[in-house]
Amino acid sequence: MDNSKKQVSVLFMLFSILFCVCLIAANTFETKQISVFGISLTGGLIVFPVSYIINDCVCEVWGYSKARLLIWTGFAMNFFFVAMGALCDAIPGAAYWNNDAGFHAVFGLAPRIALASFVAFIIGSFANAYVMSRMKLHDGARRFSARAILSTVAGESLDSLVFFPLALGGVVPADELPKLMLWQVVLKTAYEVVALPVTIRVVRALKRHEGDTYDRDVNYNIFKIFDLQR
Repeated sequence: MDNSKKQVSVLFMLFSILFCVCLIAANTFETKQISVFGISLTGGLIVFPVSYIINDCVCEVWGYSKARLLIWTGFAMNFFFVAMGALCDAIPGAAYWNNDAGFHAVFGLAPRIALASFVAFIIGSFANAYVMSRMKLHDGARRFSARAILSTVAGESLDSLVFFPLALGGVVPADELPKLMLWQVVLKTAYEVVALPVTIRVVRALKRHEGDTYDRDVNYNIFKIFDLQR
């Protein structure tokens, strides 16, 4: 057995940590409603698109199998954070504690919203990684910018199509849901485009240090978590 296929580099580990932090921070920031150029959004928009940029970098440099490990690791850490937050929220506060409402607003994530968030994350993230991987096989080392943008459009579109109906269906008027979904996709994709010059430089630097990967024989089964083909 080639044990190198079962190993991850320090750089991959650091990107994984940043990925998990972005997901957890996005969940926390979602509790604040913000206004950008008159458009009502959630604070999670500030950091959540960074997770898609990291996904792009990992899939481009280390391949789909490492991106799959990254996605499931992020899912597990985010689930742990949400579960511990819900547990802490459920435990009665001390007699002198007077901020139950504020704590609940941040950590008392409704089960319906939590479930929608987790399902949408898995579907959107794997769609992003799959599109990146298949396009790279087709294009070779060319057109990274196109891969990054189109994979984000695919991932964010599916994320929004899953999350908003599951989380807000019956709460938000039916004619408003498509607008919310469209704005999320447009603004998150715009975020990726603005960050693209930095992303390109990061990917080039990573490839110089880590080499390059093409998913010619990869198994795209999302549950083959520890099949770390390189």
